[in-house]
Amino acid sequence: MAKDIDDRLQDLQDRRDGRTGETGGEVMRVPVNVYEAEEALVVVAPLPGMMHDDITVEVDGGELRIAAVMRSPAAKEYLTHEWHYGPFERTVQLPDGFGGGGTATYGNGQLAIRLMRGAGGGPVAVKPA
Repeated sequence: MAKDIDDRLQDLQDRRDGRTGETGGEVMRVPVNVYEAEEALVVVAPLPGMMHDDITVEVDGGELRIAAVMRSPAAKEYLTHEWHYGPFERTVQLPDGFGGGGTATYGNGQLAIRLMRGAGGGPVAVKPA
């Protein structure tokens, strides 16, 4: 017999919350805003509930990769549970000419990355301050 809509929605919620499967919750795609500032490319992404040490930023071969690990789930039986603490991930293709180093800051649930103009020299990890 087919599952009703409530059962299917609960299954989806359980997967996102990490209550099913071997690896926990599903990775959520991080939305980004990207703009060019003087001498830098700026990428801004919301990462709610993360700490600085939870976030990884890597630049390699014309790609920027943002990842944040899942926070420990709160030991609560929610009546409604509609938002989550990751895990988050996003890869952004970088325009040519940005790879000369970078900085990242994290505050108020928002990650801001500045990638400077210049030739890239290989993989670079940028740790949010």
